[in-house]
Amino acid sequence: MTEAVLVLEDGSRFEGRSVGAATEQVGEVCFNTSMTGYQEIMTDPSYAGQIVTMTYTQIGNVGINPEDMESQRPRIRGFVIKESSRITSNWRARESLGSFLRRYGIPAIEGIDTRALVVHLRDCGAQRGVLSTLDFDQERLVTKARAWPGLAGMDLTGEVGCQESFAWQEGLSAWKADRWPAPVEPAGDRRMRVAVLDFGIKQNILRSLVSAGCQLTVLPGTTSAAEILAMESDGVFLSNGPGDPDAVKHGIRTIAALIAANKPTFGICLGHQMLCLALGGETEKMKFGHRGGNHPVLDLQSGRVEVTSQNHGFMVRRESLPAALQVSHESLFDGTIEGVFHRHAPVFSVQYHPEASPGPHDAHPLFQRFVQMMQAHAP
Repeated sequence: MTEAVLVLEDGSRFEGRSVGAATEQVGEVCFNTSMTGYQEIMTDPSYAGQIVTMTYTQIGNVGINPEDMESQRPRIRGFVIKESSRITSNWRARESLGSFLRRYGIPAIEGIDTRALVVHLRDCGAQRGVLSTLDFDQERLVTKARAWPGLAGMDLTGEVGCQESFAWQEGLSAWKADRWPAPVEPAGDRRMRVAVLDFGIKQNILRSLVSAGCQLTVLPGTTSAAEILAMESDGVFLSNGPGDPDAVKHGIRTIAALIAANKPTFGICLGHQMLCLALGGETEKMKFGHRGGNHPVLDLQSGRVEVTSQNHGFMVRRESLPAALQVSHESLFDGTIEGVFHRHAPVFSVQYHPEASPGPHDAHPLFQRFVQMMQAHAP
């Protein structure tokens, strides 16, 4: 098998075998603690610019299928795993993990001590790194890693968001013994018209909004507030996405104008961070971020604990939170802000991903809450 190497900016070196494309990529090396969902992780646009390490020991068991894609292609820069399964055991699988990675030119490495790598990233923080099957010279690889500017200050939304507007009609599907997929009926009689600002949206967010009773028009993240308000939609959704939220200046200006117009607004992940920035808050880069499917979040209003899926390397600074926003959710891991709502306007957001269903349904009511908010403010 082809050799592969991962070298970090501090000189740490991990040698293994290639299970992806024969190429080289530079990115931020991070880790995800999920036991399942590797296909959704690889195709999540929020991972643009990152080399993702999976902490679970064997990856690839269920192969790759067209239904579990979160975007049109994998968005990661590289993939790091302990062991790649040589056997695919799922009736939906259409190809293997290795075939998928090679088809899209994504390098991947297996056979390294992922526990040692994750402990290093946890202690030292996420680092710039190079994953290569072409160059094995230590000095050159460290130089390449250090030359990459990193995610701080980087706007990657234009690389992963749509370039033209489009309508989305597909909802969630339910597993049934006799037929799959079967549509889930939307709630309510009239569908609420929602303008979706796409900064790198996951497709299951769109499905969740449709099944909650929304009629969606997905717009490029560069769409102006004037254009959005001219659509006379019932509400606006702010999507997830990659990179530094403070670098997406055009989106922050647009969100501020939409809130000023009292437009019902719901944001997830990057959308949550940009919403807080639009109202005067501040964000900062985390040491190693939150990435996984087992993060407990406390709903401060109900007292319930939700098991959540998360993927973010930036957070809203609590001391910067403007008076107009109140914290609604907190992480039980480290106390970081996981959700806010506006005290006077129809606006709320969460840092985690309710559409990913790790609970499996703990956070789904957030989509119904958005619909109810739009109904309450409909003309």
